[in-house]
Order: sequence, then structure tokens, then C-alpha cells
Amino acid sequence: MKLKLKRPLCFFDLETTGVNIANDRIVEIAVLKLFPDGTKDNKVWRVNPECPIPSQASAIHGIYDADVANEPNFKTLSKTIYSFIKNSDFAGFNSDRFDIPLIAEEMLRAEIDFNMADFKTVDVQTIFHKMEQRTLTAALKFYCNEELVDAHSAMADTQATHDVLMAQLERYDELEGDIDSLNVFTTRTKSADFAGFIVFNEEGEECFSFGKHKGNTVERILEEEPGYFGWLLNADFPMYTKKVLTAIRLRKLNT
Repeated sequence: MKLKLKRPLCFFDLETTGVNIANDRIVEIAVLKLFPDGTKDNKVWRVNPECPIPSQASAIHGIYDADVANEPNFKTLSKTIYSFIKNSDFAGFNSDRFDIPLIAEEMLRAEIDFNMADFKTVDVQTIFHKMEQRTLTAALKFYCNEELVDAHSAMADTQATHDVLMAQLERYDELEGDIDSLNVFTTRTKSADFAGFIVFNEEGEECFSFGKHKGNTVERILEEEPGYFGWLLNADFPMYTKKVLTAIRLRKLNT
């Protein structure tokens, strides 16, 4: 099966200061943009996170404070990055649970109106886990018989993700090559905020996935406990989660 695109597909990978979506920052972002005609373009940006990079993170991706000391911060780069990726769909490895929520945070901090409803996503890791249960390094070896050189370099990981998806489409006849089908196949739990704090029930209603209100609809809880909304906005949740909560509250107030 060949990949069938109606618009560009951006494969991307982030290197960061850590794994906390709400608090950690990007230090490198790589994007490989695949166009419907098969042509490609790629970009790599080093980013000054404006905070120390923990030694544990540097030990993984090899990027240290000195490497980004003279690089622009994300806000400075945000319009350029957004211009490159807008009007595209996204693909990554574990991207639905980490990369996409984190880039959404950075975009919102930079005052870019980043809306996840504007694109579809393909999480290549989900295809791999459903089919083979492996890591990116093993996926590249399994599907492409290649070694992942320079692992945790953003562009190396991005290129590997691209190569793995192409090989997965060749291997599995049951996979459709269009983004709509791949989006459905690679979505674990349908969430409104990608971070997974707000998920959809079988009726398509937004529900809390955590805490004392787990499983209850957001609209009902915000109506019954108005103070809970204020607590959520002041708590340590991702900015995009707060954006979704605000939209739900405003929608309810306007009905």
C-alpha cells in the first residue's frame, strides 16, 4: 500500500528539557515535510529553552546549555515554524501523547492560535505497537533492516519515522494509505486535548479522564461545580487542555 496524501504530511520529532508537557521546553525540532507529489522538504531548528537543560536530558539527546545559548527562543521562531507546518497533517513516533501536546504548549505560549482540530495525526508508534510491539530503533531494524544512527538527534529520529511508516504501508495490506484511515488506526483513545485529560465518550461528549470526576462529562461538572473550572485553570495542566476547557465552558454558556 502506498501513502496517499491530499495535503502535506509533516513528520516531526522534538528534543526537549524533559517529559512534562506543561513545564518542559523544546531544544530542537526537526520536520520532514512530504508533499502529495512525493517531493520533500526538511527543516531543523535549535531552540534556546530559556532554562537550564537537565543533565539527564542532555545525556539522552546530546544537547547542552552551551549548544543553544545563542539560539533564538521558541517565540522568536514560532511564526516561521507555524508557517512551515500549517495546512498539513502530522506524523510522529509517540507524537499523539508527547510531541503534539508539547508543541501545542509552545505555540500557545508564543501566542500562536494553534488548533489541533485543524489537522489529522498519524502516530507511527501505534501502528508498530499494534503490529509488532517494539521501539523506534527496533522498528527501523525490523521494517527497513537499518540501524538507527545518531538516535535522539531530532532529524535522525524524524527520518527514521518517515522510513518506518513507508515500510509499514508496504508490509501490512490491511493499512489504508490515506491519512483519514491512518488517523483512525493510530488513535488510541479519542481525546479533545491530545494530552488525554479530556476524552470523548461513546456519545461523543467530552469527559474528564482523571480525578474524582473521571468519566463524567465536562459540561455537567462545570455546571454543577463552577469553582472547579477556576481550579483547573490555576492548576498545572497544559495550556491546550485549558484552552479546550474554556471553549467547552463558553459553548455551554452560549447555548
